[in-house]
Amino acid sequence: MSTYLLQIFNGVSVSSILMLAALGLAITFGLMKIINMAHGELIMIGAYVTYVIQNIFIQFFDKSIFSLYYIIALPGAFLVAALVGYLLEISIIKRLYGRPLDSLLATWGVSLILQQLARSIFGAPNVDVKSPGWLEGGLVLGGTQLPYKRLFIIGLVIACIAGVYIFLYRTAYGRKIRAVMQNRPMAQSLGINTRKVDSITFAIGAGLAGIAGCALTLLGSIGPTLGTNYIVDTFMVVVLGGVGRIVGTVTGSAAIGVGNTTFEFFTNASLGKVLVFLMVIIFLQWKPQGFFTINSRALDE
Repeated sequence: MSTYLLQIFNGVSVSSILMLAALGLAITFGLMKIINMAHGELIMIGAYVTYVIQNIFIQFFDKSIFSLYYIIALPGAFLVAALVGYLLEISIIKRLYGRPLDSLLATWGVSLILQQLARSIFGAPNVDVKSPGWLEGGLVLGGTQLPYKRLFIIGLVIACIAGVYIFLYRTAYGRKIRAVMQNRPMAQSLGINTRKVDSITFAIGAGLAGIAGCALTLLGSIGPTLGTNYIVDTFMVVVLGGVGRIVGTVTGSAAIGVGNTTFEFFTNASLGKVLVFLMVIIFLQWKPQGFFTINSRALDE
């Protein structure tokens, strides 16, 4: 029983990590139709911001309050990654709307630049981030220990999804974002500043990637190529779930995360990954628009 419980927990844990990494991409790719190959590097930026804030606490603050650094690192990672995303949008991305191939090549070049910049500043070897004391240990359930770190990440993902949902569907600015996504000319005719909406939306997606990077520091060492390990899976989650749907991101990450751990349990890591890719390809052949699609007259034309 404990083995099955641990397997289910591992599947949910992997799903939550993918969900957090893909949530920002669901906005930049799903809502804005921009293929941002630098999304992984925005995750990396969030991780390094956490590392820097940790070192600041080590050098300038008393050890008794060291565990509080992570409370500061979460919004710090969001703000710094959002700022980088905003600068990227107003300098490069804004010239590439409607040109997916050009945006892919340009953002891939940006990703290489950011990776090299991280190597120049922090060095090539990976660095470690010490977890706060209140996340050490685990919850014992049915003879199985569930690490607090992964439970915290699951809770963080739930909070982020709830926040994004409330922002997009319960606020005036969220309605503007959805209006621009569904029918840009009509939104412009109604007085919505679509340029401002584009830049802020891209910044929010980048900030969510920063939070993902902050969360990933709890699971292991970080390096310049941290985000590269997640970029393919996050794109796959968004495409599988359905472009532009938050509920699709949740469903897609759950399917891939649980499927991955299940296949690995019965085979091995490499074959499990191959089987997941195969199942995704077969599903998209049957339903190319993913689990969920957006119903809009503008998109049907």
